[in-house]
Amino acid sequence: MSNLPSEPEFEQFLEKNPEYRRALAVVQIPERIVQFRVTWERDDLSVAVNRGFRVQFNSALGPYKGGLRLHPTVNLSILKFLGFEQVFKNALTGLMMGGGKGGSDFDPKGKSDNEIRKFCYAFMQELSRHIGDNTDVPAGDIGTGGREIGFMFGAYKKIRNEFSGILTGKGANWGGSFIRPEATGYGLVYYVTEMLRDLDGTDWKGKRVLISGAGNVAQYAALKVIELGGVVLSLSDSTGALTAKGEEGFTPADIAAIADIKLARKSLTAFNAESRFEWHEGKRPWTLFDKADVALPSASQNELNGEEAKALIKAGVRYVAEGSNMGCTQDAIDIFEASRKATVSATETKGMVFYAPGKAANAGGVAVSGLEMAQNSQRLKWTPAEVDAKLKDIMVTCYKTCWETGSKYSEGGAIPSLVAGANIAGFIKVADAMRDQGDWW
Repeated sequence: MSNLPSEPEFEQFLEKNPEYRRALAVVQIPERIVQFRVTWERDDLSVAVNRGFRVQFNSALGPYKGGLRLHPTVNLSILKFLGFEQVFKNALTGLMMGGGKGGSDFDPKGKSDNEIRKFCYAFMQELSRHIGDNTDVPAGDIGTGGREIGFMFGAYKKIRNEFSGILTGKGANWGGSFIRPEATGYGLVYYVTEMLRDLDGTDWKGKRVLISGAGNVAQYAALKVIELGGVVLSLSDSTGALTAKGEEGFTPADIAAIADIKLARKSLTAFNAESRFEWHEGKRPWTLFDKADVALPSASQNELNGEEAKALIKAGVRYVAEGSNMGCTQDAIDIFEASRKATVSATETKGMVFYAPGKAANAGGVAVSGLEMAQNSQRLKWTPAEVDAKLKDIMVTCYKTCWETGSKYSEGGAIPSLVAGANIAGFIKVADAMRDQGDWW
């Protein structure tokens, strides 16, 4: 169901702590799965039907928390896998959140606003029976943006006659949180800041940074890198990669122009590259540079493979952290981890790549969703500065947890594995809470 149990360090952890095998057998099965029919009316008055799902995977640490995905490929198998991963990602934030995932095989593309509204109301007609601010708090995901969250929230309010924080990602003036759009990108950079300090005693100043993607995560990661003194050399989308020719890299104005292009649902080819940039049709940025320091895959899953990992090492990249979920293939992760295991001392790490998995490095998004829940519970709205400070604290704590747990359980190398640290720390936290609550013994 997940790549979690196949990690060598995780297997070694279970060998040394065999009682946790009982916890693993229990935690792999969702607490509850809700599957239902969604019928709605098209603009031509014909009937349409879709399948709706909510996998309420684990509530040991708090209400179920995870996105609602609207995409034709959605099925129960995918949602169970994503929900399982979500349990441990949420655990790493330190906030009171369980894990879950849901959605529908409905495709918002090509639908009118009216059809999307009708679908969202029909979907919430059934989902509203199973969620609540102390039970299950869904969020957005692929195909579920601010418009869809708004329609679903409105439907819940009408059906249940109550205004409560049953969804996150809400509009800023009706219960949403500041810094939510920025959260994943900012959190990623805060996490890597700690990696820079621990491995090389350095910071972002002058670092040459490769970023893939051009959506929210990539945009805000780029802006934060620039703010902290780094040089962003690339962005990309499904059509190709845009790379900076000189040493200046992308500017905040460039990022703003790209954000406008993406808001209009256009390709990066619409960006006025001028003479400062070069367009690489159908390529990803990882093999396009001879020299770089940091790589932040922030587009989609499996976007950095083994060959590209070797190219990054050859270019001198020292840090790779996933802004996307499972952005690196297993081949790439094995190469990065092998370079870590080859280190002989903390002061002799030449040729090593320090790798951070997405379940830790990109947890900033769900962390600010948790902060939105906290604000809703208090009927308060924190300032952007307050939310940003709390986000930074969460990411620093998450990193320390991964480092300390990795130090305890990593096999080989002088530097801890953040992969082992993230997997084992998240699992122990959930498993211990389940044991305390009588879910296993």
